[in-house]
Amino acid sequence: MTEDLEEMGPVDYLIVEFPGSRMTGEGLPLLVDLVERGIIRVLDLVFVRKDTDGSVTAVELREIGDENSLTVFEGASSGLIDQSDLDDAGAALEPGNSAAVLVYENVWAAPFARALRRSGAQLVASGRIPVQALLASLDAMESTTPPSGPVAA
Repeated sequence: MTEDLEEMGPVDYLIVEFPGSRMTGEGLPLLVDLVERGIIRVLDLVFVRKDTDGSVTAVELREIGDENSLTVFEGASSGLIDQSDLDDAGAALEPGNSAAVLVYENVWAAPFARALRRSGAQLVASGRIPVQALLASLDAMESTTPPSGPVAA
């Protein structure tokens, strides 16, 4: 198992909340495309629901929408997600909402990660910048940047 881990790319997770537990499935074909093109590998995909009383339960794939669109992910379970992870995901949800918890390997980055590991390098920090933060930063820059062009004296 350790040798397999040495060959892997970085592993990330996402928790995507669906307000009112309305899952349209619109993003699923895009996720399948990423897998089919070898960009990512789905390690775990679990759906959870937070009831109005605050309890969190796992939801079977067959209980969600069009089961044909989800069959490709049936059995996507590496064992990385346990009940405490589902509870943590549920804590991030509003009551009455559902979420998908996705753990995936960034297959595209595996050769780069292997080269770094072979050279003795190690990842010491990582993070994500939310799109909303980028937009806010750009808006702030635009409001403080003087117009370009000739300056009147």
